[in-house]
Formats: sequence, C-alpha cells, structure tokens
Amino acid sequence: MTRVLIVDDHDLFRDGIASLLRARGYRVVGEASNGLEAVERARALRPDLILMDIRMPEMGGLEATRIIKAEMPDVKVVILTVSDDEEDLFEAIKSGAQGYLLKKLKSEVFFDLIAGVAQGEAPISPRMAAKMLEEFSRYGRAKARADSERNLTDREEEVLQLVAQGKTNKEIASQLVISESTVKYHLRNILEKLHLENRAQVMAYAAQRGLGRRTP
Repeated sequence: MTRVLIVDDHDLFRDGIASLLRARGYRVVGEASNGLEAVERARALRPDLILMDIRMPEMGGLEATRIIKAEMPDVKVVILTVSDDEEDLFEAIKSGAQGYLLKKLKSEVFFDLIAGVAQGEAPISPRMAAKMLEEFSRYGRAKARADSERNLTDREEEVLQLVAQGKTNKEIASQLVISESTVKYHLRNILEKLHLENRAQVMAYAAQRGLGRRTP
C-alpha cells in the first residue's frame, strides 16, 4: 500500500484528495499546509509519495522538494498544482520532482498517471508535456551532455526515443520485444550516462533533442 503525504495550503482540497486516495487503496499518512511542514513531516513519516502544491505560505513547494530530495532521494514527489506555467514545470523537474500534474485533471486520469510512479513512470499532465516539447523546440537543441550521449548504445537510444514519446515501460517492452526489467535496466544506464536523476528529466532531455515528435 503506497503511503502518501499531501501538501497543500487549502484544507478543503487536502480533505478531498485524501478521501479519493483512500477510496483507491492508498494510505494517507499525513498532511501539511506549507513547505516547512512538508519537510518536517517527510522526515518523520518517510512516505512513499508526496503530492506537493507549489505556492504556499512560509515555504513553497519547489524549495521543499529540493530539500526533501536532497535528504531523502527515495521519496517520490509529484507536483499537484493549478500552475500551468512552463517555468514552474522546468524548475520542478530540476528540483527532483518525479511528475507534474494539474489540479483540473479528471480523477480517472489523475489516478492512471500516479499509478505508475512506483514503477518509475513520470506522470506529467498532457498539457504540460505539450508545453515542454513546444518550449524546447522553440529554443532549439541543447548541446549539454553531448559527450555522454555518444556513449549510449543503439538500444538505449531506442528506449530514449520511446520515453520521449511518453510511452510506459510496458509499452516500450512490447514494442521492442524485451522484458520490462530489461527496459528498467536500460533506463538506469541512460540516467547514469546522461547524469540525470529521474524519468521526468529523461523526458525533458529527450524533448530538448526533439525526440518527442513522432514522424508521420
């Protein structure tokens, strides 16, 4: 049972999301109303997953995410916010967040997206994923990590391409006719070679290279 910490400065929203989570079999172990409380409760409770708002009093969610990921890298943080600002998205990914979801998502879509977090998926609202691709294509390719990229194998390049298209590990395994454990092995190698921390950063990097656009 996934143990969840909910961080949001609106009591009514916390109550609502907690009820939905419990109905789906998640265990809500705590709540926090700002970033400072989030850090304290993360230290005390060691949840599996933190749903983190961005703009809160005393300390915002992005700063709290940076502190939590630095101290507890195994704790997964998914931003859950009303902000569809791409700068918030990019800063959240740089801060170590595993995903970025908008509060206006339908509940079925929300739960479909967070279900894969434990398997290393990167839940990002479709609207924000589109913004990420648009932003990188607008400003061109980055040359960062070019030397490391040359060390990727052909298979790792294929996996990177499919991750950029938003495919899950299961879909990648099916398309390449390999096991899901082999997909995870390739992803670990990609993270290490490109000096990235999680799947969300892999998606951003792949988008930066223009890999997310499918050919007609």
